Parts: sequence; C-alpha cells; structure tokens
Amino acid sequence: MENRKTQIVDLAIKLIQQKGYVAFSYDDISKQLGVTKASIHYHFEKKEDLGTAITERLSKSLENSLLLIKNPAVSAEEKLKKFIQQQAERFECTEICPISSLQTDYESLPHSLQEKIEEVSRLELTIMKEIVSQAQTEKIINGSEDVQSLAVTILSSIKGALLYRRVLGDDVLVSVQNQVNRFLRNS
Repeated sequence: MENRKTQIVDLAIKLIQQKGYVAFSYDDISKQLGVTKASIHYHFEKKEDLGTAITERLSKSLENSLLLIKNPAVSAEEKLKKFIQQQAERFECTEICPISSLQTDYESLPHSLQEKIEEVSRLELTIMKEIVSQAQTEKIINGSEDVQSLAVTILSSIKGALLYRRVLGDDVLVSVQNQVNRFLRNS
C-alpha cells in the first residue's frame, strides 16, 4: 500500500514539473500507473490531499539539503555549485522545478495548499540565505549586500534558467552558474 502511495506522489510531482498542478488530474495518474481512479482516491481523497503530500515531500528534500548546507567544512562557492548542479540533474530538459510550478499555480490552489507552498518557498529561500551569509563571512561577497535580496536574485536566476532550458532546449544552467559565481566574486 505504501509503495502505491509513493508511486502516486512520485508521478504527481513529475506531472507538476511537466504540466503544472492545475493541469493534471487523477485520470492522468490512473492511466500512467495502470490503476483505477478509486485506487488513487483511496490514498488521497482529494487532489488537495495529494498536493499536501507533495509539499511534504518537497519540504523533506529541502530539509536534507539544509543539513548539507550547514556543513562548515564546505565553502559557500562549492555549496552554491552543488545546489545548482542538483537542480540541473534533478529535472529533465522538459521539466521545471516543482516548487516553481506550484508557485505559478499559487492563485488557483486551495488556501491550505497555498500555506504549504509558502512554507516550502520560505525553506528554499532559507537555504539560499544560508549560502549567501556564509559567502559574506568568507568574504566572497560584500558583507553590505542584502542577504534576502541576493538569495532571491540567485534563486530566480537558477529557476529562470530551468525555464529557458525547457523552452529552448539549451542547457543555460551552466552559463547562469558561471555568471552567478562571477557576480559573487565581483560584489
């Protein structure tokens, strides 16, 4: 039973990355998994319940990333490279970050799911702020730069590159990573 539940969440995340939360249905899941819609409803009565399970999975993944980010033995520059590399490897060329996709659908989501997306977004931003703060401590970037603004700028650049890669098929993520590193060193 738990295996089926995991399969449903895994597939739902893929569909969110490809189509968005609003655009996929239980019918899409049932056809791809070869199960009835009733089987999906058994695990997730409403799509909102599935959305909650998805945000919980995303939060766990981010919490694991946060543990790695807090490792003082790794430089801020290396952490940023690893974060961008994970983004590039996690998603196929036609997929985008599931957090970005859910953020795009934000206004169409039920209130309880909006709250979960806000939590996940804050956690993702916290990770980037940790990296930026460490970069300031290591004097890689100017200590007078606003940590929040810089973290949002970096995240936006990474996520934007994933969108461009989706549309153009080019892997612009490497050039964005190099540009962010140059920007950080020149701040």
